[in-house]
Amino acid sequence: MIPLLFGNIGATEALVILLVVLLLFGGKKIPELMHGIGKGVAGFRKGIKEIENEIKTTPAPDSEKDNNA
Repeated sequence: MIPLLFGNIGATEALVILLVVLLLFGGKKIPELMHGIGKGVAGFRKGIKEIENEIKTTPAPDSEKDNNA
């Protein structure tokens, strides 16, 4: 697991969290929940890439125009 995201979660804690999620949502709802989370993450990554591309393609302002004003 990623330490920055989850801290020091061990196998026991992860199992307890999994059981709580299973009890809250039920076995049939978990795939739907994961699908929704996956779509959200994919949309977020797409948005980040679009912003990065926009930053790369946007020309930098001319410093000479700023100095002469």
